[in-house]
Amino acid sequence: MAEQSMPNQSLNQSSQRSLKRSNEPVFWALFGAGGVVAAFLLPAVILITGLAAPLGIPSPELFSYERASAFASSWAGALFLFIVISLSLWHGLHRVYHSSHELGIHRGPLLSVIRLVCYGTALGGTVLSAYWLIAAL
Repeated sequence: MAEQSMPNQSLNQSSQRSLKRSNEPVFWALFGAGGVVAAFLLPAVILITGLAAPLGIPSPELFSYERASAFASSWAGALFLFIVISLSLWHGLHRVYHSSHELGIHRGPLLSVIRLVCYGTALGGTVLSAYWLIAAL
């Protein structure tokens, strides 16, 4: 019986040694959520605010400053804007970071700088958008 437990123990010990913690799953989750936002919500927002409103398709009062300000000042509107802004930032900048691999940057100090700039910009944009949207409430 003792002989049977030895292979399991050595397997567990070797697998525990080879596993290392990473924060990469968090960034991939934000990237995936941002991809959903970029694929489904962002085109609708661009269509409505970038094409339909300037062409006057909906009523001009619908997109007046007062209504837009009231939308951004409500909890639901602020949450919607925060989700669209922050997740789009994380998606785009995670893509930029991983595109550096295609440019031949696989390790070293330059990759660390690119990582810091990309994720720092996404974090800064998320914090700033949260601050401005909360201040508007």
